[in-house]
Order: sequence, then C-alpha cells, then structure tokens
Amino acid sequence: MLAGLSAGSMCWFEEGLTDPLHASVYKLNGLGFIEGSHCPHYDGEVHRRPGYHKLISEGVMKPGYGVDDGAALHFADGVLLRTVSSRPGAKSHYVSINDQQEVDEQVLDVLFLGERV
Repeated sequence: MLAGLSAGSMCWFEEGLTDPLHASVYKLNGLGFIEGSHCPHYDGEVHRRPGYHKLISEGVMKPGYGVDDGAALHFADGVLLRTVSSRPGAKSHYVSINDQQEVDEQVLDVLFLGERV
C-alpha cells in the first residue's frame, strides 16, 4: 500500500510538480510506481494549476493528475480505480495535450466520503 498527502502522494508517480518558497514551480522526478505526473494542491496554491498546464504543454512533464486539496486518487496495480474527496467540491483532473496541441483538462468523477447535510 502506498499513501501520502502533498509530496507524499507526488513521490509515487514518475514526475511531480513542486513549488519551493519564493521560487517558480518545477518538475521533480518521482519513484515511478505510477505512470505519468501528479500535481497536488491543484486548487489550493495559485501557481500550481497554470504551472502544471505550462510544463505539460511544453512537453517538460508527462500528462497526469491535478488533485485539489481534500481529494485523493485510488489506484490498484497502477490503474486509477476512483477518486475520493473529504471536502465537498474537491475535484481531481486528468491533464493532457489534445490533438490540437492544447492542454485538455478532464474533471474526473469524485466520490464524496463525508456526510451530506
């Protein structure tokens, strides 16, 4: 079982997006247990989403998953089974390049695990 939040989730992928204090976002190589790239804090840090789009569009990073704070990806044997959320409205996205060489961001179905009020 592999688990983690933020860098602890990013490390299992081939690549991840990080943002050190007072510097631009950049790609890190991960352990490669899961194919593609991963960007945590997709909605929680203002530079994450545009930085991820830019690096994927430039071919610097592989296509992968942008995950909002409060959402998580559930893989088994390297295959995404589902996305879940502990926060209403938290989403997961698959980010790639389409045939027109533009960034394509697909919102994935998310199962909210909390109580609906």
